[in-house]
Amino acid sequence: MVTLKGKQIFLRALEPEDLEFVHAIENDEGIWHLSNTQTPYSKFLIKQYLEAAHKDVFEAKQLRLVISNYENQALGMIDIFDFDFLNKRAGIGILIKNETDRGKGIGSEALQLLIKYSFTHLQLHQLYCNILEDNKVSLKLFKKQGFKTIGLKKDWTFSQNSYHNEYLLQLINTDVL
Repeated sequence: MVTLKGKQIFLRALEPEDLEFVHAIENDEGIWHLSNTQTPYSKFLIKQYLEAAHKDVFEAKQLRLVISNYENQALGMIDIFDFDFLNKRAGIGILIKNETDRGKGIGSEALQLLIKYSFTHLQLHQLYCNILEDNKVSLKLFKKQGFKTIGLKKDWTFSQNSYHNEYLLQLINTDVL
């Protein structure tokens, strides 16, 4: 049985009630460089996105889950994107919204749950992520879960008037063909 419940947190589907939470994250200019966001999102667009969030990962090629504590407080989001069933791979990303919730093992637990779900339920062979070279916290998080650095993309992203290098990390599931 696949479970998306951990000791401190659980992963859940997006709900219409998450509008304000998603809107706040998507419009936080301080993190736009992490997702290559260029423009703000309106509540109208996010509401439309939430209304379509029920689509199956096989149809939508992505899955966004809310990281929630057991008081049902949304703490962050974790995503599967570029879902490629033929090649059995997908990209993943994670964000813990408030700095006060970081460094408490929440991201680690959420990432463990998503890896297990991806490998057991979706039967993926590999996961990958893209992390800016100076994002030491995320690099440590993913490496702790077994991701290996397989490349450095030079001058890959342009933000704050300069180019930044980005690492490509990969986790291969050796239990699935």
